[in-house]
Amino acid sequence: MQKYRKSSDYSYALGTELTLQLLTDHPDKVRSVYIHSRQNDNEICRRIEQLARDNHIEVIRNDRIFNILSDKENCYIMALFDKYQADIDPTRNHVVLVNPANTGNLGTIIRTSIGFGIKDIAIISPGVDIFDPRTIRASMGAFFQLRFTYFDSFEEYLKKADERKVFTFMLDGARQLDEIEIPEKYSLVFGNEARGLDPEYQHYGQSVLIRHYPVIDSLNLCNAVSIALYEFTKGKIK
Repeated sequence: MQKYRKSSDYSYALGTELTLQLLTDHPDKVRSVYIHSRQNDNEICRRIEQLARDNHIEVIRNDRIFNILSDKENCYIMALFDKYQADIDPTRNHVVLVNPANTGNLGTIIRTSIGFGIKDIAIISPGVDIFDPRTIRASMGAFFQLRFTYFDSFEEYLKKADERKVFTFMLDGARQLDEIEIPEKYSLVFGNEARGLDPEYQHYGQSVLIRHYPVIDSLNLCNAVSIALYEFTKGKIK
């Protein structure tokens, strides 16, 4: 067993909750489940083993594999699974990430997006590998409820998506977030952690500014996405 590589046709769910979520949402993609000798025989462990048996998935008890694959001392259950296609639904609302570069940020954004009911994320290449185990772990299992597609350009994404309002979040956005009238169908577009969005994105739709005190230059990408998702979905989550 080797450490994950982007070129691999498989990835890993590192952790008890992630393994359980994977077995619940995509059992057909799981190749095997690994359990460390330090894992307690508790209810969640028994649920994982039962799901594996029900889906004819091999359960392997092997401590060495955890030393190779996990840098977290408290990781005692993991799963090996096949990468899969789960393309965005063109009719739904989307979060669009232009050239995201950090696995942890992407995982956190996935979790936040799912939490606010947006299950579709488009990534404009180049961008970090969504199947990197660090991304999946940072999503806390939300990854397995996500639909996602990589696009070579923003124009390619627009051709795929149905008619909608586009909101590009920029430091020089033309309108403040609290001034935006929320439409039924929309895409929320965010730039790279270091560079943000290029000036050309002013012309793709309504540019939006999240105003904050000038004691900081900008918000962290995860914070900006969280604030935007809250504003666009508040009052609609029951």
